[in-house]
Amino acid sequence: QVQLVESGGGLVQAGGSLRLSCIASGNIFRFNSMGWYRQAPGKQRELVADITSSGITNYAGSVKGRFTISRDNAKNTVYLQMNSLKPEDTAVYYCNAQNILGPYWGQGTQVTVSS
Repeated sequence: QVQLVESGGGLVQAGGSLRLSCIASGNIFRFNSMGWYRQAPGKQRELVADITSSGITNYAGSVKGRFTISRDNAKNTVYLQMNSLKPEDTAVYYCNAQNILGPYWGQGTQVTVSS
């Protein structure tokens, strides 16, 4: 059993910053990919950013240049530094990790950006 626990969400004004963290624990095999998704009310869950075990990153176009994903493989932790936040970034952010046994999801953390 794998558990992903997110932290770092909250309320911030437009233009502000937040840093999300996600720690994986449990019966962990090597994660090929770790990343962040988000889901706003009435919308589908979408990829924000992901990173491979070798450090290759991928970003949604809407966050490129503002968000930075990183991971610490030794700690099974992935981070999302979010700068220049906009009201449209408001959503529940979910941590995702994938290995040969399948995808895993965290419970989500709320990010609210006020205008």
